Amino acid sequence: MRMKLKRMLTLQQQLNDETNGKEWERGVTKQGKIIDWKRAIYLELAELIDSYPWKHWKSIDAKVDYENIKVELVDIWHFVMSEILRQNYLDKKLSFNELASLIEKDIKDIRAVKKENFYQEIEEFEKLLSLLFCNFDIWEFTKEFFKASYMVGLDFNSLYKLYIGKNILNKFRQDNGYKEGSYNKYWNGREDNEVLQEILEQKESLSPAELYSELEREYKVEKL
Repeated sequence: MRMKLKRMLTLQQQLNDETNGKEWERGVTKQGKIIDWKRAIYLELAELIDSYPWKHWKSIDAKVDYENIKVELVDIWHFVMSEILRQNYLDKKLSFNELASLIEKDIKDIRAVKKENFYQEIEEFEKLLSLLFCNFDIWEFTKEFFKASYMVGLDFNSLYKLYIGKNILNKFRQDNGYKEGSYNKYWNGREDNEVLQEILEQKESLSPAELYSELEREYKVEKL
């Protein structure tokens, strides 16, 4: 677990450096835009909650979209690690191995706890929202984040697999005009997240470079 955590922290640092510029940890991108990881987290949490059919006035027979919930959790994990890296840069300056050890210590004994219904699951995610605004502590939030992830069937190894995939997809997006607004997120009527999941399911042992090539192939087909 520790080595996988270290790899994810390393990849997140690289992605943030490439996307936002060096010293993004000081809170500003190379384009001069303010960075707010907490705001990014709560907006993703809101999208996650909307994957539940909680609206009593709309689609009352809809099912919980657990696959999208897992994707949203992986997006949140990007931002959680970014906040960990930001705080570490400004304060403790621990190595990635030391950071990975701290995270591992907090989550290694977590077990999945199933809820009676999806309303109770929503309440668990709303608890995460409250932690963002009430004496925010990134380490407490990280532990509760993993508890909520396990609750919906996203264990550590599943999170790792999806994170690696989404990290490569995020890099692919940036390389293909995401920040400039020229990137097309829908490929033959499917969102790129769906294409990513299909590739990961069909070809489980892809290296990051091979996965990037697969995304490139699919995207070229779409652009023809």
